[in-house]
Amino acid sequence: MIRDITLGQYYPADSVLHKLDPRTKLIGTIAFIVSVFVFHTLPGYAVATVFLIGMIVLSKVPVKFMFKGLKAVAMLLFITVIFNILLTPGHILWKWGFIRITEEGLKLAGRMAIRLTYLVIGSSVMTLTTTPNQLTDGMERLLRPLNRIHVPVHEIAMMMSIALRFIPILLEETDKIMKAQIARGADFENGNLIQKAKNMVPLLVPLFISAFRRANDLAMAMEARCYHGGDNRTQMKPLHYQTRDYMAYVIMFGYLFIAIGFRAAGI
Repeated sequence: MIRDITLGQYYPADSVLHKLDPRTKLIGTIAFIVSVFVFHTLPGYAVATVFLIGMIVLSKVPVKFMFKGLKAVAMLLFITVIFNILLTPGHILWKWGFIRITEEGLKLAGRMAIRLTYLVIGSSVMTLTTTPNQLTDGMERLLRPLNRIHVPVHEIAMMMSIALRFIPILLEETDKIMKAQIARGADFENGNLIQKAKNMVPLLVPLFISAFRRANDLAMAMEARCYHGGDNRTQMKPLHYQTRDYMAYVIMFGYLFIAIGFRAAGI
C-alpha cells in the first residue's frame, strides 16, 4: 500500500505535457476537475474519459503507474459509494430492515465514484509530469497578484513544494520502519481492520521523529544559505509561455466550453 501512493512523485519522460509551462498544467488540471463536476450524464463522462485518455497518452507515463495511485484511495472510494447508496432517499429498489437501496442512490454513487477516480488520475497527470520546483514557480506566478494585499504567496508556494517533496521521502521512511519492525516480529498483514490500525500505531513515533529531524535539517540548511523569503528573489529558470502553451489553452477552454454546453443542454 505504501508503494502505491504516487502523489508527489515525478516521472521523467520526453513528452508534450512535460514540456508545457507549469501554469498551463495547473490551470488545465483545475479546468478538468471543474468539468468532471459539471458533467452529470454518461455522454458527458464519455467526453471526459476521452480527454483524460488523451492526456495520459500524451504524458508517456505508463498506464499501470498512473492507475497505481488509485489503490491508495480505494477504501475512501468504497466508503463514499456505500454511503451514497444507503443514505440517498428516493425510489426504493431493494429493502432489508433499515437498509434501503434507491435508484437515486445508485446513480449518485456512480457519479461520485467516477468523479473521485478522475480527480485522482487528473491530479496525478499533473504531478507526474511536473517537478516540485516547477509547481512552486507556476503557483507563485499565478498567485502573484495577491501580493498586493500582502498575501505571502512565495512562502505558501514554498510550503506546498516542500510538502510534495516530503511525501515520497516519508513514504520511503515508513517502508523502512515497517521492514525493520517486521524483522523484529511485528505483524501488519493479519487481523481485521481495527487490529491492522492498532498495529500501525508503533510506526507513528519513529515516523514523527524522522519527520521532525528532516524538517530541522532543512530549516538549518535554508538558514545557512541566507534564505529570507520571497522578497526581491529571482528565478534561475524564468517561466515563459511557448506556442504549445497557447495551443493547450485553446484545447482546454474548448473542452471546458463543451462541458458547459452539455450541462446547459442536459446531456
